[in-house]
Amino acid sequence: MAATGVNHPVFARFYARISRVVEERGLAGHRQALLEGLSGQVIEVGAGNGLNFAHYPSTVTRVLAIEPEPRLRRLARAAAARAPVLIEVRDGLAEHLPAADGTFDAAVASLVLCSLPDPHVALSQMRRVLGPGGQLRFLEHVRADSAALRRVQDLLDATVWPYLAGGCHTGRDSAAAIQQAGFTITALERFLLPAVRTPVSFFIQGTAYPAGSAPVTGG
Repeated sequence: MAATGVNHPVFARFYARISRVVEERGLAGHRQALLEGLSGQVIEVGAGNGLNFAHYPSTVTRVLAIEPEPRLRRLARAAAARAPVLIEVRDGLAEHLPAADGTFDAAVASLVLCSLPDPHVALSQMRRVLGPGGQLRFLEHVRADSAALRRVQDLLDATVWPYLAGGCHTGRDSAAAIQQAGFTITALERFLLPAVRTPVSFFIQGTAYPAGSAPVTGG
């Protein structure tokens, strides 16, 4: 078992397989857009099996990728060896990031806020490790936009889904959580993947900055 105590061997095997299918059906393009334009030092929280790694631009000098699940971490290290930038994969928890204050130019969270026991604490940690002008890039599946599907999400989240999916919750409002943790969202895109309305097909992608440090855009 990992030093963090996180161990989901059945889910990790399933996720490693199904994630490749989802990539081919369109998520890879969103990962590319998620990381576009990043530079300097980046911390990726909940790196999973490392599917973001191939999309980091050459302007990124180093990525510290945190992944607590041991099987996924092994897969992430293999992906890091093939990545176009320097990536160090480490064990760790989002709620206790192993990094000093103000160290990074960007934090990346993709498909992770849904699974964290305390997203607010984790987001506060991401804010802590960002340096001046640092940004948060996020890609998450979120709460549905209809009452009927939200009821289905609530039922799933209160019963079987977190147990089957490594702690994942289908119906979290991650945009609200980001704002409540002290970030200002400056760009936000909503999309369906796949392009049908299911409890797990609602996604957001965007950029946020610690409140008070967001870039000022001219009018």
